[in-house]
Amino acid sequence: MFGIRTVKLFLYMKKKGTEQVLMRQLLKSGTSIGANIEEAVGASSQRDFIYKLDISCRETRETIFWLKLLRDTQILEQKIAASMLKDSEELARIIGSIQKSIKSRNNKTTPNS
Repeated sequence: MFGIRTVKLFLYMKKKGTEQVLMRQLLKSGTSIGANIEEAVGASSQRDFIYKLDISCRETRETIFWLKLLRDTQILEQKIAASMLKDSEELARIIGSIQKSIKSRNNKTTPNS
């Protein structure tokens, strides 16, 4: 689970005495992805589901940003950053695919004006 990897990375970097402000940003966005997906699964309506999924998508994009920033400033080791980026980019593709599927399904059920 990506959230667990994010927490473990944060704790690992904290033990190393690494810069914490940026790492906390990564921790917040990286764990928010799964939390919002879980909320989407329990949504009370399709509209609520879509809203929570949109938040997950934005949090995924933010996580990618922090990972790239941490990598490019050499706060985060290249190998670790590459692995986390690969997973977060895969999450972005999965969430995007779900969003696209929902929009496509909604377009098919909505009558043309």
